[in-house]
Formats: sequence, structure tokens, C-alpha cells
Amino acid sequence: MLLNKRKTYRKLPDEELILLFKQHENSAIIGELYNRYAHLVLGASMKYTKNKHDAEDITMIVFEKLSSRIIKSDIKNFKSWLYTVTKNEVFQLFRKKGIKSTELTPESENYRIEQDNSLDKLLIKEDQLNLLEDSIESLKENQKKCILLFYIERKSYQEISKLLSLEINAIKSAIQNGKRNLKLKLENCEEFRSI
Repeated sequence: MLLNKRKTYRKLPDEELILLFKQHENSAIIGELYNRYAHLVLGASMKYTKNKHDAEDITMIVFEKLSSRIIKSDIKNFKSWLYTVTKNEVFQLFRKKGIKSTELTPESENYRIEQDNSLDKLLIKEDQLNLLEDSIESLKENQKKCILLFYIERKSYQEISKLLSLEINAIKSAIQNGKRNLKLKLENCEEFRSI
């Protein structure tokens, strides 16, 4: 049940996740937002602080407070909003340490553009991986098992043979047919081609 919810959340855009969270306050939604954006928060924090430990602390603080902030905020663009929240946490840390924010020179606008481009690339890859995962799920059972064991778990033909009680030729055939079927499914998937 939880796995199905996580798969559903993965497919939803940020705006829908935020609305769902405001209605149900489900912590799995915060987990999904963490999966999507923890690297952005960490990267932005590193750019300002130039200190891995501080950046990791800020990332944890941002996500610990995220639930209450989402409830209180009117969020139009989550990514931009989160960037601002992160920057505010950085400045709060600097105030505690006695550093003036005017001393900071993170080339913030250039960095923000760079970060947004990097994030867009990561989100595209994530969409492609989600489509691939869904396509693998739709394969015949023996093809799915062989592909997962061979490519994901990095098992040898011999190991797969022992695990599934199949002949090595049957495993090779299942992998080859599974790859061909995946290729066809993904080539026919307009969503995958448009990414």
C-alpha cells in the first residue's frame, strides 16, 4: 500500500503534492519532496556556506520545518519558494555566527540559473527512470525477474539460474526478449520520447 502511494506521489507535480499535503499532512509527501529537492537545498547551502557540515545541517533544518512552513505558506512555485527558504536558513545561520549577509558573494543569480538547469536535467532523468520502472513492471514475469536480477542486482547468469531454477539459455533468452520488449514499449511511449 505504501509503495503504491509512493509511486503515485512520484508522478504528481509539485503543486498537487503541496495541495495534498495541506489536506492530509501525510509525511510520505514530505519524503517525496525530500527525494526531489534535497540535492538542490544542499547545493544552494554549500554555495553560500562553503562548508559541507553547515550545508548538511541547513538541509536537515529546512526539511524538518517543511511541514509547518507548507501549511502556513501560499506557494505558487515550490522550487523557487524552497530556494528562498533555504537562503533564509543560511542567513539565519550567518546571523548566529556573526557574519553579515552583505559579505556573501555566491554569484547567486548565475548560481540559481545553473542550479535550475541541473535540477531540470535531474528531474528529466527521474521521469525517464520512472517510465522505465513502470515498463519493467509490465513485462512477463520471467523477463522482469531476469532483467531485475541481471541489471539491477548485478547477478551472474549462474546466480540467476540457481535463484530461479532456470537454464542459462532460458535466462539469456528472457533478458534478450525483455530488453527488446522494453525498447518497444519506451519507443512507443510519447511521454518518454518528449523528455
